[in-house]
Amino acid sequence: MLKRFIHYYRPHYKMLALDMLASLLISVIGMTYPIVTNRMLNDYIPNKMYTTIVIAGLLVLVLYVIRMLLRYFVQYYGHMIGTRMQSQMRRDLFAHLEKLPFTFFDNHETGRIMSRLTSDLFEVCELAHHGPENLLISSVMIVLSFTYLCTIDPILTLIIFCCVPILVVVTLHYQKSMRQAFDDRRKSNATINAAIESSVTGIRVTKAYTNAQKEIEKFAAGDDLFVDASRRAYSAMGKFFSGTSFVTDIFNVFILIAGGLFLYAGRISFGDYSTFIVSVSLFIQPVTTLINFMEQYQNGVSGFKRFVEIMDEEPETDAPDAKELKDVEGVIEFKNVTYAYDTSKEVLHNVNLRLEKGRKLALVGPSGGGKTTLCHLLPNFYKLQPGDGSILIDGQDLRSLTLDSVRRNIGIVQQDVFLFVGTIRDNIRYGRLDATDEEIYEAARRANIHDYVMTLEKGYDTEIGERGVKLSGGQKQRLSIARVFLKDPALLILDEATSALDNTTEVLIQQALDELCKGRTTLVVAHRLSTIRNADEIAVVMNGHITERGTHEELMALDGTYKNLYALQFRDNDLFE
Repeated sequence: MLKRFIHYYRPHYKMLALDMLASLLISVIGMTYPIVTNRMLNDYIPNKMYTTIVIAGLLVLVLYVIRMLLRYFVQYYGHMIGTRMQSQMRRDLFAHLEKLPFTFFDNHETGRIMSRLTSDLFEVCELAHHGPENLLISSVMIVLSFTYLCTIDPILTLIIFCCVPILVVVTLHYQKSMRQAFDDRRKSNATINAAIESSVTGIRVTKAYTNAQKEIEKFAAGDDLFVDASRRAYSAMGKFFSGTSFVTDIFNVFILIAGGLFLYAGRISFGDYSTFIVSVSLFIQPVTTLINFMEQYQNGVSGFKRFVEIMDEEPETDAPDAKELKDVEGVIEFKNVTYAYDTSKEVLHNVNLRLEKGRKLALVGPSGGGKTTLCHLLPNFYKLQPGDGSILIDGQDLRSLTLDSVRRNIGIVQQDVFLFVGTIRDNIRYGRLDATDEEIYEAARRANIHDYVMTLEKGYDTEIGERGVKLSGGQKQRLSIARVFLKDPALLILDEATSALDNTTEVLIQQALDELCKGRTTLVVAHRLSTIRNADEIAVVMNGHITERGTHEELMALDGTYKNLYALQFRDNDLFE
């Protein structure tokens, strides 16, 4: 994992080198004060070297000005290195998320994913900046201060240094519990983010059912988990810091006693003793910095581990010899297709279907029968395993084709329309990003939405809000149809595209869909059987099997499941005898 972390430093190695050099100079300059103090007490002041005293003081002042500028450089550019590393990690993570299969998003909540992209990577950014800087400055200061203290009195220095092993033991003792506690705290924070994302997205449902109190209770439950995880984390951290602080306090006790005895015995002078007291803080401070750094280290490592977890998820990949799907005729065939989302239950079993170029096949049947799964398998959203049959497009196995080329040739209109934050123009253009404005307008006309758009004050530049909240269900559906018109695919999937609409809106949408289907091979999932009477063929899907196939008239004549479904929908009408 360390190697992967260091990889993100490579684009910034020059600036990192300058940052480390500046940090090193800060450490070296920090040693000037005790050195000058020693000379003052032992030489300049006793010998009344007034000019030298002033020059030495001014020299220290100049060095402190230089140190101020170096500290600015380290703070600014060091943080910018961390920020750029965070930005690159976020981009890599987002790009990787775009490549992950549907199964990943089926099993991971949006809020948890968002926490990986934001708060987790912020902690990594802090570690990326402060980690090398703290380690270098502290290490150099410990070595320099220890060496200088030895020049004053090596025995006294070694006595003080004996406390360091105790400090290491205490640190290692609490480190493991701190790491686990902060991991749990980070996970609970992701739970809160997931709850917020879910509640905010569903706020209209919450208000409609007056269940605000329930959402508050659900959020409070997640928040309680965070508080409990924080309690354990801070308890471990409190033990860590109190224990280590106590050890560092022992340093001062040793200096007070041992130094006093050495001064009393005449082993060291008063000037050396005074210098030793000043200098030992230069030894204790970096040790304390390293101790305090442990919290940041735990946060950063936890965040990077969670980043790596997603980066290690297997992305969607093409077969090694996959080829582009070109010049699509539109012949679709499902051959002995079997599929299960998990090993507990098959959703489809030995399904065989063939759909000729330009024809429309409607899938009907009870919910959960496998209709939508068939639609998801065609664009390869879920992959068939070896031995589970095959899906062919123009006689070519789906697994032998590149994912992008297959999906470029398939248009999908679903019941639950997703629109992005932005304008009407942006959302239609999503069907083909290089489309001209005139092509967008033509697609909107064919989807029966252009006239409505032109009544708006800003026309196609009208902002539609999050998920198209400012539009009606029918308007959102027609925008999604315009998007598919612009894409102009050879294959079309209509997954219950009109089931959530009122009758008047359905007529407008159905007209647009009929126009969209012309010349395209179309797979339709429909609960409203009135919308698929003119399909070239209808297949009844029940419990993962195709139980009936034929035209509307043929299936009615069979007097089976389809006729029962049809009769159930139209029992109050005289649409059939």
